[in-house]
Amino acid sequence: MKRVQTAVPAPADLGTEVIGVPAGASIDLDLRLEAVMEGVLVSGTATLPLTGECARCLDEIHKTDTVELRELYFYPDRADEIDDDEETRSLVEDHLDLEPALRDALVLSLPLSPLCAPDCAGLCVSCGARLADVGPEHSHDAPDPRWAALAGLGSGATDTGAPGEAAPDAGLPGGGATGAGAAPLDPTDPTGPAGPAGRGS
Repeated sequence: MKRVQTAVPAPADLGTEVIGVPAGASIDLDLRLEAVMEGVLVSGTATLPLTGECARCLDEIHKTDTVELRELYFYPDRADEIDDDEETRSLVEDHLDLEPALRDALVLSLPLSPLCAPDCAGLCVSCGARLADVGPEHSHDAPDPRWAALAGLGSGATDTGAPGEAAPDAGLPGGGATGAGAAPLDPTDPTGPAGPAGRGS
């Protein structure tokens, strides 16, 4: 078994769209190389810097991560015996390409939605302020838009008088009215509604 500890520059596009390793950043490798019948078994760790954007508050993320590596590199003559359907990696003139194995291990370990902190509160949906900065009491008194259509319903109502006051009577034919303030009907008045002319012949 041979142990290898070295630092290598990061290749371009190592990571995902939201978080990854900056191109050219230093990656620290701590590897063990073991000779087996099929080839060389490589195992160990890669420690690398990560930069990205928080999925909640959109702040930049800077941290260091360590991924586990374990890959078998076949001798060229042994690789020919493997089915074409199986993905294999081979030694080329006693050299091995660690980049594909590192990419696979890193992408599997990265979160789909990276966070600057596990308890990140995110942004205010109304003004976009970072909730961790403005505090838990931050709020807006904007009315609920679902009730906006009901706001003007009371403005179209007409005033029918003070509460408890009875509405005036519609009155009788001929302009008479009934009620406490109406004049009494005179049955001797020939022109009134109670007289002969009002009753008809």
